Amino acid sequence: MAWKIFRGNLMTNREWRAGRPADGPRDDGATKIGVGSRSGISGNLQSAPVWATLVATFFGAGRMRPGPGTWGSAATVILWWLVGHKLALAWQPWVAFLLASIAVLVGIPAATRVARASGLNDPQFVVIDEVAGQLFTLIASPIKWQSLLLGFILFRAFDIVKPPPIRRLERLPEGVGIVIDDVGAGIYGLAIMQMALHFGLLSPSR
Repeated sequence: MAWKIFRGNLMTNREWRAGRPADGPRDDGATKIGVGSRSGISGNLQSAPVWATLVATFFGAGRMRPGPGTWGSAATVILWWLVGHKLALAWQPWVAFLLASIAVLVGIPAATRVARASGLNDPQFVVIDEVAGQLFTLIASPIKWQSLLLGFILFRAFDIVKPPPIRRLERLPEGVGIVIDDVGAGIYGLAIMQMALHFGLLSPSR
């Protein structure tokens, strides 16, 4: 009896560590492959390659609480602020686009590997999708705190609300669905950011 209680507690702790708490509609849990459960973890995450786990969790940002998706976006904004200030103004949009594209291209297979290993369709600790989407929102935006804060808020809002057709993009298979819906949210954010710059709501200078 004592062994059964210990084993049950051990599994509960493992499940708690694997998921991430509510962070909007996308973050209210991860759907278990073939089962439909929205909590816990199935499978063995250790079977995922180390590179995939590091990329998918953005080097551990996905393990932070509360709201791992928000932490992933915040880490992206801070890193882009550090990198962007070292770039010539003309290079900033191109480097942001390049980094966002790399996050998508590497993030999709990484998210797929981790999702398969965990047995979840959309693991909450996978935040490389937030990294990609956040970078898309910040393309061609000035690197100053007002723009970065607005870009952060816009992306998180679109990622949570998921206006059409973002919700449908989640239905794409495996890592594609995990990442591409956040890219859609990032593009929505990019559009609003550029409108704010065009109409003078944001200053284009640093």
